[in-house]
Amino acid sequence: DDLYRHERRKRRLHVKFNVVFSIISTFLLIVKIKPTMSLLRATLVLTSRQCKLTRRAQTQFAPVVLRLCSTDETNKSVDVTRIRNIGISAHIDSGKTTLTERVLYYTGRIGAMHEVKGKDQVGATMDFMELERQRGITIQSAATYTTWNDHVINIIDTPGHVDFTIEVERALRVLDGAVLVLCSVGGVQSQTLTVNRQMKRYNVPCLGFINKLDRQGANPERVLNQMRAKLNHKAAFVQLPIGLEARTKGIVDLITRRALYFEGSDGGQLRYDDVPSDMTAQVEDRRSELIEHLANVDEELGEMFLLEESPSEGQIHAAIRRQCIKRAFTPVFVGTALKNKGVQPLLDAVVSYLPNPSEVQNFALDESKDEERIQMDPTRDASKPFVGLAFKLEAGRFGQLTYMRVYQGYMKKGDSLYNVRTGKRVRVPRLVRMHANEMEDVQEVFAGDICAMFGVDCSSGDSFVSSNKLQLSMESIHVPDPVISLSIKPEDKGHLDNFSKGIARFTREDPTFRVQYDEDSKETIASGMGELHLDVYAQRMASEYKCKCILGKPKVAFRESINSPVEFNFLHKKQSGGAGQFGRVIGVLEPLPPSSYTKVEFSDETVGTNVPKQYVPAVEKGFRMACEKGLMSGQKIAGVHFRLQDGANHPVDSSDYSFQRAGEGALKEAMEDAIKVILEPVMSVEVTAPNEFQGAVLAGINKRHGLILGQDSAEDYFTLYTEVPLNNMFGYSTELRSCTEGKGEYAMEYCRYQQASPETQETVIREYMEATGQLKDDKKAGKKKARN
Repeated sequence: DDLYRHERRKRRLHVKFNVVFSIISTFLLIVKIKPTMSLLRATLVLTSRQCKLTRRAQTQFAPVVLRLCSTDETNKSVDVTRIRNIGISAHIDSGKTTLTERVLYYTGRIGAMHEVKGKDQVGATMDFMELERQRGITIQSAATYTTWNDHVINIIDTPGHVDFTIEVERALRVLDGAVLVLCSVGGVQSQTLTVNRQMKRYNVPCLGFINKLDRQGANPERVLNQMRAKLNHKAAFVQLPIGLEARTKGIVDLITRRALYFEGSDGGQLRYDDVPSDMTAQVEDRRSELIEHLANVDEELGEMFLLEESPSEGQIHAAIRRQCIKRAFTPVFVGTALKNKGVQPLLDAVVSYLPNPSEVQNFALDESKDEERIQMDPTRDASKPFVGLAFKLEAGRFGQLTYMRVYQGYMKKGDSLYNVRTGKRVRVPRLVRMHANEMEDVQEVFAGDICAMFGVDCSSGDSFVSSNKLQLSMESIHVPDPVISLSIKPEDKGHLDNFSKGIARFTREDPTFRVQYDEDSKETIASGMGELHLDVYAQRMASEYKCKCILGKPKVAFRESINSPVEFNFLHKKQSGGAGQFGRVIGVLEPLPPSSYTKVEFSDETVGTNVPKQYVPAVEKGFRMACEKGLMSGQKIAGVHFRLQDGANHPVDSSDYSFQRAGEGALKEAMEDAIKVILEPVMSVEVTAPNEFQGAVLAGINKRHGLILGQDSAEDYFTLYTEVPLNNMFGYSTELRSCTEGKGEYAMEYCRYQQASPETQETVIREYMEATGQLKDDKKAGKKKARN
């Protein structure tokens, strides 16, 4: 008994010592006295037999101590050359999210892999929205970060559907490199072309990854040829697959001439071996082709090629890196993310070939010096003032979450920043790094980092600086115009408050989702990039704001324009005692070429002082305001050029307002005299279906007045490339499933505007007149005239 009591007393003293040490350690950390991590961890590992107080210390103090010890010294110590900011982009259903899931698993960021449409009902890490898991598609871009071979990789997984193209647009704006994923069966598809244009717009270098080698009909050779022909990439294989479809076993590295097999249930065990004997000749041919393509774009390898010298492995790697960063060459890798093959070598390539932030030139526009371009300094310290770009907004549990890319300098929690657009000073109360929908607090961030901050009121695309004396604004994000509109209203009028809150939030987050109130129809009109785009927001309104919505018939974003030049001479004059209003504008309204049908242009060609120069901006403002609503269909006026050539003013009665009204009246007068036309959006449509249904698909496209541009065949499937007016595409999804027994699929993206057919123009004008009551009045007048 004495021995037992002695042991209990000894254990109790040991427990008390651990608890006291935990509390003291926490206090020391708060006052910036940091014990070593090993000592703290040793004292916080307490056994389950200890008292309740000890367990409370373990569960409450341990996370606090470890979190306080985990300062940003690690973040600061990361050399800029060891950072990669990449995006994963592709056409829908090419395997982007599955690839990202494997990347996170193999780098140790997550402990288990889950499928996008898995049977376990968990879903992929990056598809954290409930709606994404229900539909099995990515709707919002999601950010995360991980490490591989002592490199920090910031990753943004982007949607593949054309309706959510703004997510890809703003992601590529802030990234330094990208992985272009292509399906080994589908190849280069419509959204692949869009993503490629976006990468070109922001000068983002990329790697090609041909995914889904395990699918029936996989043909990476055909995909490579499509990359060269359709995307104009100087591309070549860096790897070859060992087998295709169900026989996919591994890959061969053409540079090292080694075969690589992915063993184990998760493909995590890599086994290197000799190249299979039946592939030796093919490997040598493809290796020579790789070197030849590199020699065409790289000067160093070009000289060696001419001298018939064989480059070493190191020289080939260096040449690929040089030309990949310049976007002069695209190395192509192969694999199947779903079957856990080819992901680790792709990660090696991201580290080896894609640029770090110091190798990418980023420029800000100095608004105080007539938008002079200033190159950003990527040094990770405070030697230069802070410059960052808010590229995405999201409503989080703790308020507005603002995603930001840091281009220069550093920022810490609690700092004050200045919004260049508004001039307002804002404080940063909380800084986090994102892992899908999980947040990890950080104390400071440096140039090259992608972070998020709470409590900052701003808009997507705003630039932030550390001093109000700096007028540096990062180059803007391209925002495409909406192509489809429909009416939207809450099912229950008692939910109007929630409806308004949801609309305000969604329009703030997504610049391609726009809502306005139509005075003529007395309806709320929502505009977006497609039917799916608007349908998703209606579902989010129901799930997140408990407000079910009723969507009206889709409305296409038609435009009004003119066929030939028309002169105008408009006088705005009003006198009602005292100072009046006087302004005359003379000029020509001309149509723009078809490539500029979405634009409106204004030019000042006046000579002399008939129209004083201070009134010219007012004329332009009036012209652009009048373009918001046409006379014939109520749609916007586009594709016109307003040439101001002469006018007149009054020394007393002329003002900005007078000339603004004159500009409005001049446009309306010219439109009344001109031969007007309706413009409609045309979509590039890509239809894929089995060969047996080719006749039915062609008949359906012809019925919708589609223009067939070409056709490809692969295995038992064909792909039809067409251009179809958007107004004729409604309901096509149901028709295609019906005529192909559910085996056909299609994708479309905006192509251009063109003049609508006479039948379409007549229908649009008649619907507008009916909506505004003009047609009823005309009918009544006609009946009255007939009776007389």
